[in-house]
Amino acid sequence: MDNKQYSTKNNLQILHEDNHIIVVNKRVGDIVQGDKTGDKPLSEVVKLYIKERDNKPGNVYLGVVHRLDRPTSGIVLFSKTSKSLPRLNKLFQEKEAKKTYWAVVKNRPPKDQDTLVHYLKRNQKQNKSYANTKEVPDSKKAILEYRILKELDNYFLLEIDLQTGRHHQIRSQLSAIGCPIKGDLKYGFDRSNKDAGIHLHARKLEFIHPVKKEAITIVADVPNEPLWQACMK
Repeated sequence: MDNKQYSTKNNLQILHEDNHIIVVNKRVGDIVQGDKTGDKPLSEVVKLYIKERDNKPGNVYLGVVHRLDRPTSGIVLFSKTSKSLPRLNKLFQEKEAKKTYWAVVKNRPPKDQDTLVHYLKRNQKQNKSYANTKEVPDSKKAILEYRILKELDNYFLLEIDLQTGRHHQIRSQLSAIGCPIKGDLKYGFDRSNKDAGIHLHARKLEFIHPVKKEAITIVADVPNEPLWQACMK
């Protein structure tokens, strides 16, 4: 996706900002941090936005706290100060930040709500994680809770709470119960989405502010796309 489409005023959807943090609603196709593609990452776009808006002469400090897969959308939190970054990192490492996702799947899950426990083994070459019901060598335990939020004509909207943060965890675990996410060819959906994205959205983030110690809840609008919009009706 061409990041030149970004107008830092029009297309960068900022959900929350203060002296220490900035939270952005990531679009499908954006990468959070630079990678081998060489595409301009969201972190650089946010830096440029702050630099231009505040007329900063030097470099802008911005710390990447966590990532979202390129084909997903939703909440990404950045640190604006070196003081807040290690505190935010600790918050995420110790699972004290509550992340809630929405996913659209074609098949009804076996239960209306459930806790899924798998052991994920990552294949670096394929950039894919395989879900096992029992522990296997080099696997990591993955736990999530889901519930059916809405039944659409041909799809189901699931709300997911992550208890662990593993590579491709939601995508892999939902695929393992026969519910691959819409558009997710890598994990078994039958066709891709036109925008090369998948219907997985980081909907809500709840955490304690690293400096102010206040409880913060962020909610991100779903993409302006027909199926996502149908989920909101």
